[in-house]
Amino acid sequence: MGRKSRSTRSREKHARSSRPDEVAIFRKRLTFVAVLATLVVLVVLDRAGMLVAPTSDGERYDGATVSVVRVIDGDTIVIDLADPKNDYKPTRIRVWGIDTPELALMGKPAEAWATESKEFAAGFLGAGPVILRLEVSRERDRWGRVLAHVELENGDLLAAALLEAGLARAEDRWPHRWDDWYSRIERDAKRDGAGMWAN
Repeated sequence: MGRKSRSTRSREKHARSSRPDEVAIFRKRLTFVAVLATLVVLVVLDRAGMLVAPTSDGERYDGATVSVVRVIDGDTIVIDLADPKNDYKPTRIRVWGIDTPELALMGKPAEAWATESKEFAAGFLGAGPVILRLEVSRERDRWGRVLAHVELENGDLLAAALLEAGLARAEDRWPHRWDDWYSRIERDAKRDGAGMWAN
């Protein structure tokens, strides 16, 4: 075979020297893609609650001071604390120990005193923060709402205030620390003809 010309040898030398640069670029790109994929997997696992052992609702909500985002009805509110069991949406709270008249829903008309109950709850809670108190016996209802006593900073309870105004019934479906007290408040409201108990 004949000898290679100087220009051919120069091109081959240049091709050999540029190959490590291409490999380095490929490795950097591959590393970037791997890091990005790892981050995506970690985010998905975290959102699913699988990355770190989830804390109980009691640890997350009991004693928490939160703001009310919305009053849905007299016994259901939405707070500004994200719910890890509901795609990190704002948490729905079902007020423990009472049942208020239902607003219109899915073609059913509103029950008497439903609007008044909702408006009372909104006025009672105002713009200030509230404190949640959970019971150890149960943390959520069958719709996934967190069951909690809702307390103002001065210690007043939303449930007790609604009962006193005659805008709720004492609800003993889930036993709680104030069962007897709530029943007494309801009896007094009936005796006084408050709210829905008016003749």
